Amino acid sequence: MNNAKNTFQKAAALVLSALLLLPILTGCEATKRASSDSGDLTPIPASGRVIGTSIATDEILDALGYDNVVGVPHSDSFAVPERYQNAKEVGSPMQPDMEVVKSLSPDIVFTPKSLEGQLKQQYDNIGLRSYFLDLESPDGMYASIKDMGTILGKQAEADKLCSDYAAYKAELAKKHENGKKPRVLILMGIPGSFLVATESSYVGSLAKLAGCENVYGDGDGKDFLEINTEDMMKTDPDIILRTSHAMPEKVKKMFAEEFATNDIWKHFRAVEDGSVYDLDNTMFGMSARFNYREAIADLEKIVYAE
Repeated sequence: MNNAKNTFQKAAALVLSALLLLPILTGCEATKRASSDSGDLTPIPASGRVIGTSIATDEILDALGYDNVVGVPHSDSFAVPERYQNAKEVGSPMQPDMEVVKSLSPDIVFTPKSLEGQLKQQYDNIGLRSYFLDLESPDGMYASIKDMGTILGKQAEADKLCSDYAAYKAELAKKHENGKKPRVLILMGIPGSFLVATESSYVGSLAKLAGCENVYGDGDGKDFLEINTEDMMKTDPDIILRTSHAMPEKVKKMFAEEFATNDIWKHFRAVEDGSVYDLDNTMFGMSARFNYREAIADLEKIVYAE
């Protein structure tokens, strides 16, 4: 009886997690459109108190050499930079505990822009200044890094990071300018569901930098699209790439069952050719991170080995 109860509780928790994640996947493009300006770039006081509510955000603060980070997220999947090991946890990136956030009296809170729609008003309500980082692509991340350099008095460090990225991007463009452009279909999954990722998503931006052509283009600015499999088949991708927002092992199992039991997949040329690949969601997830170069190198090995 207890085993059955435990199984039910685990299943219920899984369904709840999926339901919580799906609106974030489908709603992030609306958030991106709703906030096109960079916000207030007035510098905070020297050594001002800062909270970074996501691991990606804290990695940027660390790369800028900023020390006084007083609040960090709780994460079971990733570790905060060693520099911030003694900072107080403020809750999950998607739902920071506003009481804890306020109690730390930060001069500014840094949060990914994909969460602006649900968190901006909450920060305003407790009288806190916030800045939302564009982590939808490496380009967006470095634009935000430049802004953060201004806010934190770390302009030199930000300029160095941005110039290194510009050189790397130019090198990539030259490498792929005259080569073939593999046509890819990218699927982003959560347990029980998946969406098509366009060039506007983070994983899609990595594929574009690697010289790939997304069969759904930039999605008219939408990161993810709900598309039926019949329409996907008409795009005739050379390669199908699969990744996950979270719970990667469960999503990998879901994709395996979907491709094995839904007969339409066997009619995809990419499936017939064995050109279906599961990507590491720690590199091909939702938010830009400094491991993007490793991710692009891995992707190049896949798509150009075809």
